[in-house]
Amino acid sequence: MFHAGKTFLAAGAMALSLGMASNAAKADEFINVLTGGTSGVYYPLGAQLAKIYGEKIEGARTQVQSTKASVENLNLLQQGKGEIGFALGDSVKSAWEGDAEAGFNSKLDKLRGIAAIYPNYIQIVASKDSGVKDFADLKGKGLSVGAPKSGTELNARRIFDAMGMSYDDLGQTEYLPFGESVELIKNRQLDATLQSAGLGVASIKDLALSLPVTVVSVPASVAEKLGAPFLAATIPAGTYEGQTEDVPTLAITNILVTHSDVSDETAYQMTKQLFENLPDMVAAHAAAKAISLENGAKGLPIPLHPGAERYYKEKGIL
Repeated sequence: MFHAGKTFLAAGAMALSLGMASNAAKADEFINVLTGGTSGVYYPLGAQLAKIYGEKIEGARTQVQSTKASVENLNLLQQGKGEIGFALGDSVKSAWEGDAEAGFNSKLDKLRGIAAIYPNYIQIVASKDSGVKDFADLKGKGLSVGAPKSGTELNARRIFDAMGMSYDDLGQTEYLPFGESVELIKNRQLDATLQSAGLGVASIKDLALSLPVTVVSVPASVAEKLGAPFLAATIPAGTYEGQTEDVPTLAITNILVTHSDVSDETAYQMTKQLFENLPDMVAAHAAAKAISLENGAKGLPIPLHPGAERYYKEKGIL
């Protein structure tokens, strides 16, 4: 009897420890949010997303990681070194196709979509002194095209190509992140910066407040030539200090990406909490105003994660 009691107690203790272990496993749901440079749009949005997930997903521990953005994020997701990341639509397409020139040595087959979010606008801003008004005027001038192999820099290459130009046409080519590009223009060491970002990006706001600038136009024909995921778009007058008129340019969708090893439940929650806490995202950066549930599953160059798919089906979107 005594032995049976002992066995019973041991079994009880074991069941208890198993119960605790499964709770501990639940409490250890780790979500690393991959973003971009701290002066871009991905970082404040990613920091807010990490906060939302930490508060709303039961047992989730979150972290936000500043990276070189799209290309690095996609490679990290393929390696399982992050659970969700921001990336530009054309970088995602290149990753899925395994485009080595774009920085993907093989097809990143584990990538899965969570949501198409807001468009990036190609924003080319030059100092007034440079005399640059439209894209063709960049010939012989100094331009920063973004960090090497970043989503911005891949965009730049494609636009130059569509315009029948290349970096060789520039007087000076710099491969710098947004913040550093702006510092060089302020110091009169560079004429212009090309940034692929949400409207009202902090780096360009800062530049426009520091010295007179021109927002440089890109013709709509470039979007037609490049095709999806590029679209013709407009930077509305007043987006930046001293910008008195609308400026034509290109836009391209940003995508929140996860990978196939993330559980269906986590992917479901990551999708759900994004859309159910949009006001918090808008509070973090105005670019989030363009995020909508209706467009979440549209135009993705990769398959949706089954967890995300479940959420869209529940909401009648799919």
